[in-house]
Amino acid sequence: MDSPKFVPLTSFKEYPQDEMIKRAESFYKDLARRRTVREFSDRPVPREVIGKCILAAGTAPNGANKQPWHFAVVSNPAIKKKIREAAEKEEYAFYNHRAPQDWLNDLEKFGTNEHKPFLEKAPYLIGIFSQSYGTAEDGSKDKNYYVKESVGIATGMLITALHNAGLATLTHTPSPMGFMNEVMNRPANEKAFLLLVVGYPDKGAEIPVITKKSLDEVASFL
Repeated sequence: MDSPKFVPLTSFKEYPQDEMIKRAESFYKDLARRRTVREFSDRPVPREVIGKCILAAGTAPNGANKQPWHFAVVSNPAIKKKIREAAEKEEYAFYNHRAPQDWLNDLEKFGTNEHKPFLEKAPYLIGIFSQSYGTAEDGSKDKNYYVKESVGIATGMLITALHNAGLATLTHTPSPMGFMNEVMNRPANEKAFLLLVVGYPDKGAEIPVITKKSLDEVASFL
Protein backbone atom coordinates (compact mmCIF):
# COMPACT_ATOMS: atom_id res chain seq x y z
CA MET A 1 0.00 0.00 0.00
CA ASP A 2 1.32 3.44 -0.95
CA SER A 3 1.96 5.91 1.84
CA PRO A 4 -0.51 8.83 1.90
CA LYS A 5 0.78 12.05 0.39
CA PHE A 6 -0.29 15.44 1.67
CA VAL A 7 0.41 19.02 0.62
CA PRO A 8 -0.37 22.29 2.41
CA LEU A 9 -3.92 23.68 1.99
CA THR A 10 -3.52 26.86 -0.05
CA SER A 11 -6.89 27.19 -1.78
CA PHE A 12 -9.03 28.03 1.26
CA LYS A 13 -10.12 31.65 1.44
CA GLU A 14 -11.50 33.23 4.60
CA TYR A 15 -13.67 36.35 4.67
CA PRO A 16 -14.41 38.92 7.38
CA GLN A 17 -17.65 38.11 9.19
CA ASP A 18 -19.63 40.98 7.67
CA GLU A 19 -18.56 39.86 4.20
CA MET A 20 -19.42 36.25 5.05
CA ILE A 21 -22.95 37.32 5.92
CA LYS A 22 -23.29 39.35 2.73
CA ARG A 23 -21.97 36.51 0.59
CA ALA A 24 -24.27 33.98 2.26
CA GLU A 25 -27.28 36.25 1.77
CA SER A 26 -26.38 36.99 -1.85
CA PHE A 27 -25.88 33.30 -2.65
CA TYR A 28 -29.19 32.40 -1.02
CA LYS A 29 -31.05 35.06 -3.02
CA ASP A 30 -29.46 33.87 -6.25
CA LEU A 31 -30.36 30.23 -5.60
CA ALA A 32 -33.87 31.25 -4.55
CA ARG A 33 -34.36 32.47 -8.15
CA ARG A 34 -33.80 28.95 -9.42
CA ARG A 35 -36.97 27.25 -10.53
CA THR A 36 -37.65 23.95 -12.21
CA VAL A 37 -39.18 24.47 -15.64
CA ARG A 38 -40.99 22.05 -17.95
CA GLU A 39 -41.18 24.30 -21.00
CA PHE A 40 -37.80 24.50 -22.73
CA SER A 41 -36.55 26.42 -25.73
CA ASP A 42 -34.58 24.61 -28.42
CA ARG A 43 -31.99 27.40 -28.44
CA PRO A 44 -28.49 25.91 -28.60
CA VAL A 45 -26.21 26.01 -25.56
CA PRO A 46 -22.41 26.00 -25.93
CA ARG A 47 -21.03 22.54 -25.18
CA GLU A 48 -18.17 24.15 -23.26
CA VAL A 49 -20.66 25.50 -20.70
CA ILE A 50 -22.01 22.00 -20.05
CA GLY A 51 -18.49 20.60 -19.77
CA LYS A 52 -17.36 23.23 -17.26
CA CYS A 53 -20.48 22.69 -15.15
CA ILE A 54 -19.83 18.94 -15.10
CA LEU A 55 -16.25 19.60 -14.01
CA ALA A 56 -17.68 21.76 -11.20
CA ALA A 57 -19.94 18.85 -10.19
CA GLY A 58 -16.90 16.59 -10.20
CA THR A 59 -15.34 18.61 -7.38
CA ALA A 60 -18.01 17.26 -5.02
CA PRO A 61 -16.92 15.44 -1.86
CA ASN A 62 -17.26 11.68 -2.21
CA GLY A 63 -16.37 8.43 -0.48
CA ALA A 64 -12.62 7.71 -0.56
CA ASN A 65 -12.29 9.98 -3.61
CA LYS A 66 -13.65 7.19 -5.83
CA GLN A 67 -15.78 9.73 -7.75
CA PRO A 68 -18.45 7.10 -8.46
CA TRP A 69 -20.38 8.96 -11.13
CA HIS A 70 -20.73 9.32 -14.86
CA PHE A 71 -22.50 12.08 -16.77
CA ALA A 72 -23.82 10.97 -20.17
CA VAL A 73 -24.54 14.15 -22.14
CA VAL A 74 -27.05 13.75 -24.95
CA SER A 75 -27.68 16.31 -27.70
CA ASN A 76 -28.27 13.90 -30.60
CA PRO A 77 -31.94 14.25 -31.68
CA ALA A 78 -32.29 10.55 -32.49
CA ILE A 79 -31.09 9.52 -29.02
CA LYS A 80 -33.29 12.13 -27.35
CA LYS A 81 -36.26 10.71 -29.25
CA LYS A 82 -35.48 7.21 -27.97
CA ILE A 83 -35.18 8.54 -24.42
CA ARG A 84 -38.51 10.31 -24.69
CA GLU A 85 -40.27 7.23 -26.08
CA ALA A 86 -38.89 4.98 -23.33
CA ALA A 87 -39.55 7.53 -20.57
CA GLU A 88 -43.12 8.19 -21.68
CA LYS A 89 -43.83 4.47 -21.72
CA GLU A 90 -42.79 4.22 -18.07
CA GLU A 91 -44.58 7.43 -17.18
CA TYR A 92 -47.82 6.21 -18.76
CA ALA A 93 -47.68 3.12 -16.56
CA PHE A 94 -46.93 5.32 -13.54
CA TYR A 95 -49.83 7.72 -14.03
CA ASN A 96 -52.32 5.04 -15.06
CA HIS A 97 -51.38 1.97 -12.99
CA ARG A 98 -48.45 2.25 -10.59
CA ALA A 99 -48.89 5.48 -8.64
CA PRO A 100 -51.09 5.46 -5.54
CA GLN A 101 -53.89 8.03 -5.53
CA ASP A 102 -52.35 10.19 -2.81
CA TRP A 103 -49.21 10.60 -4.94
CA LEU A 104 -51.30 11.58 -7.95
CA ASN A 105 -53.20 14.04 -5.78
CA ASP A 106 -49.93 15.68 -4.71
CA LEU A 107 -48.81 15.96 -8.35
CA GLU A 108 -52.09 17.35 -9.61
CA LYS A 109 -51.29 20.94 -8.64
CA PHE A 110 -48.19 20.81 -10.84
CA GLY A 111 -50.09 19.70 -13.94
CA THR A 112 -47.71 16.87 -14.78
CA ASN A 113 -48.63 13.84 -16.87
CA GLU A 114 -46.99 11.16 -19.00
CA HIS A 115 -46.26 13.50 -21.89
CA LYS A 116 -42.66 14.79 -21.83
CA PRO A 117 -41.99 16.89 -24.97
CA PHE A 118 -39.12 18.67 -23.23
CA LEU A 119 -37.06 15.49 -23.55
CA GLU A 120 -36.75 16.19 -27.27
CA LYS A 121 -36.91 19.98 -27.33
CA ALA A 122 -34.30 20.88 -24.72
CA PRO A 123 -30.79 21.08 -26.20
CA TYR A 124 -29.24 18.74 -23.62
CA LEU A 125 -30.22 15.76 -21.54
CA ILE A 126 -27.69 14.63 -18.96
CA GLY A 127 -28.01 11.07 -17.75
CA ILE A 128 -26.45 10.88 -14.29
CA PHE A 129 -25.23 7.40 -13.38
CA SER A 130 -23.91 6.01 -10.12
CA GLN A 131 -21.10 3.48 -10.30
CA SER A 132 -21.45 0.63 -7.80
CA TYR A 133 -17.85 -0.33 -8.48
CA GLY A 134 -14.97 0.66 -10.72
CA THR A 135 -12.50 -1.46 -12.64
CA ALA A 136 -8.89 -1.79 -11.47
CA GLU A 137 -5.95 -1.94 -13.87
CA ASP A 138 -5.88 -5.73 -13.63
CA GLY A 139 -9.56 -5.93 -14.54
CA SER A 140 -10.79 -6.71 -11.02
CA LYS A 141 -13.62 -4.85 -9.32
CA ASP A 142 -12.66 -1.73 -7.39
CA LYS A 143 -15.22 -1.10 -4.65
CA ASN A 144 -16.86 2.32 -4.31
CA TYR A 145 -18.19 3.79 -1.06
CA TYR A 146 -21.15 6.02 -0.14
CA VAL A 147 -22.21 5.93 -3.77
CA LYS A 148 -25.72 7.37 -3.48
CA GLU A 149 -24.60 10.10 -1.12
CA SER A 150 -21.69 11.06 -3.36
CA VAL A 151 -23.72 11.13 -6.56
CA GLY A 152 -26.50 13.07 -4.85
CA ILE A 153 -24.07 15.77 -3.72
CA ALA A 154 -22.51 15.98 -7.20
CA THR A 155 -25.95 16.26 -8.79
CA GLY A 156 -26.88 19.16 -6.53
CA MET A 157 -23.64 20.90 -7.40
CA LEU A 158 -24.28 20.34 -11.12
CA ILE A 159 -27.75 21.89 -10.87
CA THR A 160 -26.26 24.85 -8.99
CA ALA A 161 -23.47 25.27 -11.55
CA LEU A 162 -25.93 25.23 -14.44
CA HIS A 163 -28.10 27.81 -12.69
CA ASN A 164 -25.04 29.95 -12.07
CA ALA A 165 -24.25 29.76 -15.80
CA GLY A 166 -27.72 31.06 -16.67
CA LEU A 167 -29.49 27.83 -17.60
CA ALA A 168 -32.66 26.14 -16.40
CA THR A 169 -32.97 22.50 -15.39
CA LEU A 170 -35.55 19.83 -14.72
CA THR A 171 -34.86 16.74 -12.63
CA HIS A 172 -36.65 13.84 -14.29
CA THR A 173 -36.90 10.41 -12.70
CA PRO A 174 -39.07 8.02 -14.70
CA SER A 175 -39.37 4.76 -12.81
CA PRO A 176 -37.79 2.38 -13.56
CA MET A 177 -34.89 4.01 -15.40
CA GLY A 178 -33.15 0.88 -16.67
CA PHE A 179 -33.73 1.95 -20.27
CA MET A 180 -31.17 4.72 -19.81
CA ASN A 181 -28.29 2.22 -19.67
CA GLU A 182 -29.31 0.75 -23.00
CA VAL A 183 -30.08 4.01 -24.81
CA MET A 184 -26.98 5.78 -23.47
CA ASN A 185 -24.74 2.72 -23.82
CA ARG A 186 -23.66 2.58 -20.20
CA PRO A 187 -22.05 -0.52 -18.60
CA ALA A 188 -23.55 -2.92 -16.07
CA ASN A 189 -21.71 -1.40 -13.09
CA GLU A 190 -23.64 1.85 -13.55
CA LYS A 191 -27.19 2.57 -12.42
CA ALA A 192 -29.28 5.49 -13.65
CA PHE A 193 -29.61 8.01 -10.83
CA LEU A 194 -31.42 10.86 -12.55
CA LEU A 195 -32.10 12.42 -15.94
CA LEU A 196 -31.36 16.15 -15.97
CA VAL A 197 -32.98 18.30 -18.66
CA VAL A 198 -30.91 21.41 -19.46
CA GLY A 199 -31.48 24.51 -21.55
CA TYR A 200 -33.15 27.91 -21.67
CA PRO A 201 -36.77 28.35 -20.56
CA ASP A 202 -39.14 28.66 -23.49
CA LYS A 203 -40.65 32.06 -24.18
CA GLY A 204 -43.73 32.39 -22.02
CA ALA A 205 -42.76 29.48 -19.76
CA GLU A 206 -44.86 29.31 -16.61
CA ILE A 207 -44.11 27.91 -13.18
CA PRO A 208 -46.43 26.84 -10.36
CA VAL A 209 -46.96 29.08 -7.35
CA ILE A 210 -45.12 27.42 -4.46
CA THR A 211 -43.40 28.39 -1.23
CA LYS A 212 -40.35 27.03 0.53
CA LYS A 213 -40.17 26.08 4.19
CA SER A 214 -38.74 28.64 6.59
CA LEU A 215 -35.42 28.23 8.38
CA ASP A 216 -37.22 27.24 11.60
CA GLU A 217 -39.03 24.47 9.71
CA VAL A 218 -35.95 22.92 8.14
CA ALA A 219 -33.21 23.52 10.72
CA SER A 220 -32.53 23.33 14.44
CA PHE A 221 -29.60 24.92 16.19
CA LEU A 222 -28.63 22.95 19.30
